[in-house]
Amino acid sequence: MPHPVPPPPPSLHLPAIREVALDQPLRWLALAWRDMARCGWLSFAHGGVLALFGAALFVLAHDRFWLLAGAFSGFLVVAPVLATSLYAMSRALEKGEPVNFRLLVVTWTRWQQSRRDLPASYWSLVRFGLLLALAGTGWVLTSAALITLLAPQPIHTPMDFVRHVVLAPNHYLFELWLALGGLMAAPMFASSVVAMPLLLDRRANVMQAVLTSWQTVLVNPLPMALWAALIMGFTLLGLGSLLIGLVFVVPMLGHASWHAYRDLVDASTLVERLPPKEAA
Repeated sequence: MPHPVPPPPPSLHLPAIREVALDQPLRWLALAWRDMARCGWLSFAHGGVLALFGAALFVLAHDRFWLLAGAFSGFLVVAPVLATSLYAMSRALEKGEPVNFRLLVVTWTRWQQSRRDLPASYWSLVRFGLLLALAGTGWVLTSAALITLLAPQPIHTPMDFVRHVVLAPNHYLFELWLALGGLMAAPMFASSVVAMPLLLDRRANVMQAVLTSWQTVLVNPLPMALWAALIMGFTLLGLGSLLIGLVFVVPMLGHASWHAYRDLVDASTLVERLPPKEAA
């Protein structure tokens, strides 16, 4: 008589994924604006802080292309981590709980201090952020190697990049650079699209969060492609407006990402992660 196959370890349990309509990302953006209106200055302060941070990076590295590229690549890669408190604000609104400055402090300083989370998901948000930062570093190094090897002239400043890569006649290095960026961005997007909200909301570890994100993309390829395009478009709009647009773009995408997670992931089979005052 064959032995029964043992169930997978609890750490590998993945929540169910819902299918959504192609235009559902537009609804997430509409819900984000509703949350922004209800949260007021607390939402816009996130965008303001990131805009000021981006301006400081530009001032410090404006004439050094690779330092500037590395700084902004890292800035974009860790954006889902920096938006953690925006997810917490939308979560509180959904539960009918107050949204105030204390919520932000609890989110960033005490949310994962419940010892009952150990060891599977303690500091999982931080671990995932470090993984994203490493991925961003890998992109910068790969990009630098490609352009250093193939560019007709050395690239030292942003204008060098524009002249010798973007505007170079009879040279397809810029298109190749964009294609490489797309190839590296796609798995990063697939790994993170719902990972951070899930880690905030439920007692999940990094592996669960990443696999759930991949499953979400596989079940909803077209809506996720539209969502990725919207994220990229609004991010470029924010950066291209001398960073001023980030004041609105950052909170909008942060709150919308929470609603994307809630629509796409049925997390009811995972234990809810409660702030310490409730988990005690």
